[in-house]
Amino acid sequence: MNAKGYSIALMFCASFAEAQGFAGLGTDAEGFAMPDAGYEFEFPTDHGPHPAYRIEWWYLTANLDGADGQTYGMQWTLFRSALAPTEGDGWSSPQIWFGHAALTTKTAHFAAERFARGGIGQAGVTAEPFEAWIDDWRLSGPSLSDVSLRAGGEEFGYDLTLKTDAPFVPQGENGYSVKAASGQASHYYSQPFYEVSGTLALPDGQVEVTGQGWLDREWSSELLARSQEGWDWFSLHLGGGARLMGFVLRDDAAGDYTSATWIAPDGTPTPYPDGAFTAEPLRAAEVAGRDIPVRWRLKLPGQALDVEVTAVNEQAWNPLAFPYWEGPVTVTGSHAGRGYLEMTGYE
Repeated sequence: MNAKGYSIALMFCASFAEAQGFAGLGTDAEGFAMPDAGYEFEFPTDHGPHPAYRIEWWYLTANLDGADGQTYGMQWTLFRSALAPTEGDGWSSPQIWFGHAALTTKTAHFAAERFARGGIGQAGVTAEPFEAWIDDWRLSGPSLSDVSLRAGGEEFGYDLTLKTDAPFVPQGENGYSVKAASGQASHYYSQPFYEVSGTLALPDGQVEVTGQGWLDREWSSELLARSQEGWDWFSLHLGGGARLMGFVLRDDAAGDYTSATWIAPDGTPTPYPDGAFTAEPLRAAEVAGRDIPVRWRLKLPGQALDVEVTAVNEQAWNPLAFPYWEGPVTVTGSHAGRGYLEMTGYE
């Protein structure tokens, strides 16, 4: 990145750090497009970017089993954020891109980030053939159902393939995911059925892995209410082939807001409104100088689910420009399984 791009990225990160919520997601959206409850997804077009909206991401996680007998967690995310509701080419483009890559073992956690300015080819997304990139980090393939991922940092890397013949799954009501009683929402869908294989690069060498992956696609312009402080988000692969997405948006002023989607093995979603899903922290650990919940009790009575979710590595902290916790978890109780947990807004 040249000096101009780097200075813009630093300004962008500073504005994020000062904002309420996580990554400025509770700030004003005047002039940007807003989510529409009547919107219907169109694939593959919606796999690509939506520049009329202020914020957007392509978010991948995977729970992996190594040929060495160990388990691993992988995260890769590409974010797009617009500085203004205008169009422009080259350096006049208002689009900022940034990427996160992380790899978690039972005893170590690695993370790295990249920043890019839109309009100059340094980062972007195309819908078909699918390609999402920032510098040399790249998720690409003939379609978003058949992709390869290459990314990493100074001490880690991964080269993975992710394939599925399962449908993409709308979250919320037909992909309209409400985030607050005051009406903030996003367009949101997932692909929770990837089969993953490939190689991890670690300080001690390479490891062949296989496992299960999960993609979240989301775009909005005002994702959070101003009083919301962050979220606790769960994506779980359960025994028998079902999946569960659930989140809590924390709000000391207006009360927490929850949402969940039960995903049957054939991909059929059953969405649940605010209050149907609960997540109770059971134990916290000191992580990066703050108390972070690392064991939870989740309940979804509508599916007879009552489980404990436990961090594989309690210190899975991403010490990036805007820091947060993200790592693999195990699931025990009424259902067994594993998945991923993301927690933001813990100061």
